This record gives sequence, structure tokens and C-alpha cells, in this order.
Amino acid sequence: MTTINWAGLTHAYGSAEDIPGLFAQLGGPDDDKVWNDLWSALCHQGSVYEASWAAMPVLADIARGRAPGEPLQAVLMAGLITTDPDPARRERCAHEIEELLGVARGLFAARDLEMGDFVYLQMAVLAFEDAGVWASALEGLLNEEYELECPACEDGLFVAFGSYGHFSVAGDYVTGPGAEGEEGRARLLPTAPERLEGIGARLHREAVEAGRDEVALALTYVFGRAHCPSCDAGFGVSDEVERQWA
Repeated sequence: MTTINWAGLTHAYGSAEDIPGLFAQLGGPDDDKVWNDLWSALCHQGSVYEASWAAMPVLADIARGRAPGEPLQAVLMAGLITTDPDPARRERCAHEIEELLGVARGLFAARDLEMGDFVYLQMAVLAFEDAGVWASALEGLLNEEYELECPACEDGLFVAFGSYGHFSVAGDYVTGPGAEGEEGRARLLPTAPERLEGIGARLHREAVEAGRDEVALALTYVFGRAHCPSCDAGFGVSDEVERQWA
């Protein structure tokens, strides 16, 4: 960190001159607060800044145990940073990204991961691999929904798969019309696990191997089929996520 002119870089709140001091506090009793401050400054609401990329070598050191701090937090933060579409910065951080990828893959073996951390870990691995939209779009698993447009009639739809059920619907299905019943909803059709292909099969396999059955089940719907309740057009949920995700 001593070779970086942090005062000349910016994060969410202005000058990044406070970042070395925050990293220096890791390994103590206030780690949760320090990580919260780092997340807020370097990845505020998913945004990436100059100082975020500058922090990649530090995050790699933490992940590999060369510096104090929680490796999982370092991996997840670095994963979000590398979703930033900046090929030049990715190239400059190629060594750190490779190190972080190795640590991230090893963390899948941790059986005590919460569901959110597990999904974010999957996203981090995809980000390090530069594997496309799912490095960001997979977060829909935690929201239990995707907001999409029907590819045929362009009506706005929610595709829900979780505590409210498994369906597609036009409009707010929590507080809006039809929230209490099935009217206006079209049932989702999951894909059988053995028929999953490509990224869907990989993500499902990772979830099963980690014992994350709820993630594995949700993925069968995300990579399944939906119908528009307005025009009855059928479409692949994952196909439309990939096409519409920005």
C-alpha cells in the first residue's frame, strides 16, 4: 500500500487517503465495522472506483493470508470489483485475479457458508473468470425474482421463484392486484437437473456439491421456462436474463 498514492485516488466519498488506515485495522476486534467501511467506500451500492482497482493487490494478500483480514470478504469484494468492464485494469491485475480465483474455488468447500455468501462466491468466481452476465445477474437468486420484459409483447414481468411461489406475472405480485391469489400468474416450468446445460449445469452442480439445496432448486427455475400471462408467449428465463441484463 505504501507504493500507491491513495490521496490521488477517489472512492465513493472522495479522496481515498483513508483506505490504507482501514486496511491496517483488519485483524482486530472491529473487523466487521472496518469491512463495512471498506465496502461502503470501495463498492458503494455496487459501484467501482479508481481506489477499488488499486485495492486489488491488498485484497489478494488478505485472501492468500499474507495480510490480516477475512479471506472470504476479500474474495467477495474483489469479485464485485472485477465485474467492472475495464479490460486494461483487468490486465494489470491479472496476477491478483488468478490468485483470488484459486482462493475462491477453495472456499466452496466451506460448509458453513450462508446462502448469500455462497451465491456471492459463485458470482466472484464468474467475475474472476470474466464469464459474462451471470457474474452480476446471479444476484437475482437472492432476490428470488427477475424483472424482465416479455420478448413477444414487451410487457413488464416479474419472474418469481421462492417464498411467494414460482410464476411469472405482470405488475407487483406482493402488494398489487392479484397478490392474494393465482389470477394473472403463469406457472414456471423448471428444467430437470439432468437436462441442465452449460453455465446452468455448472452452477447447479456447485450448489449440490456444497449442500445448498435451496440454491440448486432455484437454479432449475432460473434455467427453466416461463410464459407471459399477457400474451402466453413462452421463453427461457435465463435466455431473457442474458439478453436483457445491463
